Amino acid sequence: MMNLTIWSDFACPYCYIGETRLERAIEELGLKDDVQIDYRAFELDPTASKEVLSSTPERFAMKYRLSLEEAKEQIKQISDLGKELGIDFRYASTKYSNTRDAHRLMKLAEAKYDRKTVAKLNEALFKAYFVENLVLADHNVLLEKGLSVGLKEEDIKEVLDSDKYDDEVRFDEREAAMRGVHGVPYIVFGGDFAVPGAMSIEGFKSALERQLRMQKLDESTAERPHVCGPDGCQLL
Repeated sequence: MMNLTIWSDFACPYCYIGETRLERAIEELGLKDDVQIDYRAFELDPTASKEVLSSTPERFAMKYRLSLEEAKEQIKQISDLGKELGIDFRYASTKYSNTRDAHRLMKLAEAKYDRKTVAKLNEALFKAYFVENLVLADHNVLLEKGLSVGLKEEDIKEVLDSDKYDDEVRFDEREAAMRGVHGVPYIVFGGDFAVPGAMSIEGFKSALERQLRMQKLDESTAERPHVCGPDGCQLL
């Protein structure tokens, strides 16, 4: 089994695009049942308001010191990358807000549900933001998305009505900082090497094939441990 660890944020367009490309690469290589993904939290702005304070073009223009028209054009270019993957990508009309509670909901799924449910929730939250243009800080939105993938209502409300799993989110972000991660998506392949950014499908396929070769090499060169037990010793 190949283990991948992904740091991302639900308000990050390249995270949605990158993870979708990675999934396509996994499918094209026939590795769907051989890859296990662990999702890690990374907030682009931990101090973001829970209220929507500006439009995405306005925020984009201010952040990158662009004119409003330049911002709209760059946003369109990013959206087109998503549309190439078949996603009804609506970046220009996204409603930016704090994503901490969305990450805490993911931690609930990881703690109490199976991996398929976790993956479904991850996709549902990205879609909620970039396709449906919902506010991810809205607890009603999070409740609806959690229920849609099979989370129990009482579990969701227990998390959203408290600060449960906040420490787990902060732990992920501290680990990212220790690794020197300053941008997402950030993907670690089997603990051996990392890929920062949303590569192409072919790029991800190359990275997956590289990890497969490394795993096979590890298996072929692994030393047989020499041990003794009640039934005797393992001979050379």
